[in-house]
Amino acid sequence: MKYLDEYRDKEKTELLIEQIEKKVTRPWSLMEICGGQTHSIMKSGLDQLLPPEINLIHGPGCPVCVTPLELIDKAISLASMPEIIFCSYGDMLRVPGSVGNLFSVRAAGGDVRIIYSPLDALRIAKNNPEKEVIFFGIGFETTAPANAMAVFQAKTQGVENFSILVSHVTVPPAIRAILESPEVNVDGFLAAGHVCAVMGYWEYEPIAKKYQTPIVVTGFEPVDLARGILNCIQLLEEGKIGVENAYPRYVQQQGNLEAQKLIKSVFEICDRKWRGIGNIPMSGYRLNEDYEKFDAERKFSGIQEIQTNESSVCISGEILQGIKKPDECSEFGSRCTPEFPIGATMVSDEGACAAYFRYGRMKLSRTNF
Repeated sequence: MKYLDEYRDKEKTELLIEQIEKKVTRPWSLMEICGGQTHSIMKSGLDQLLPPEINLIHGPGCPVCVTPLELIDKAISLASMPEIIFCSYGDMLRVPGSVGNLFSVRAAGGDVRIIYSPLDALRIAKNNPEKEVIFFGIGFETTAPANAMAVFQAKTQGVENFSILVSHVTVPPAIRAILESPEVNVDGFLAAGHVCAVMGYWEYEPIAKKYQTPIVVTGFEPVDLARGILNCIQLLEEGKIGVENAYPRYVQQQGNLEAQKLIKSVFEICDRKWRGIGNIPMSGYRLNEDYEKFDAERKFSGIQEIQTNESSVCISGEILQGIKKPDECSEFGSRCTPEFPIGATMVSDEGACAAYFRYGRMKLSRTNF
């Protein structure tokens, strides 16, 4: 399959790894931002093929994982109301709240529906005018244009019974927070290709310059990732700082200008809480005043007052910041599994804990099985 099979080619991947082995002269720690990249790395075994000098750190680029527990509790509260149809992507239904999850609300009779596009939620609202329909709008800049379009169309079409529970976060502030943390040691970043396809990589250039840390935009297949790692190692070994694009078939420096225009017309930048990390200033989106009547938190009284402390057992915050790896958690693979997760990083298809569990990256000393 063109544009897919050639980027999963074993020989091409091995040639790139050979080049990495020849280039690397000292230990380097690289952080892949996206959880989709983490899963691809684990699935292909790329982490085990790389020379031992390269330490891959898993970043906070899983939208399900970074959605704070507090917002999950708000979603559960809203979904439990009899007059509401609550719409969400499927992986959010299994994320544990303080008590239960959206699946348990559904099992108890709540009208919780799995959808595949925010426009599906808008259609449900139009077909059920007697109900309030809420869409759980999570994600990074990648999903922001589609969510913005749903809200834009709701206003344009006069669909008053539609709203969105917003949990949008953005990548550049998270990179800055990681680089300013005294606990994290990252030499270079592999930026997420799908985010950069929307936003470009011009926002990363001042970050690379300020923190003297190279950033390489890369894709999600083994060849893409190996090439991105090679480019990053070359920059580090040669003492060069900057942003490189190793995903040119999809990403341009300026990004998708029309998508960015749509995002800016509907959303505004705000402070946002991240699971296990806390508040990162100016790191999220919220609906601006022209669209605030479609904001579920503003529309339904009492929701804003819900405040929740993160789990004292789950170390997802440390995992999302690259401070620890999943198998360093005492609950990993024992009390916390994909079937019975304690935290979101074990639930999501992009979660680092789920990747370690699925692809067998566990310490051999464990006897949980």
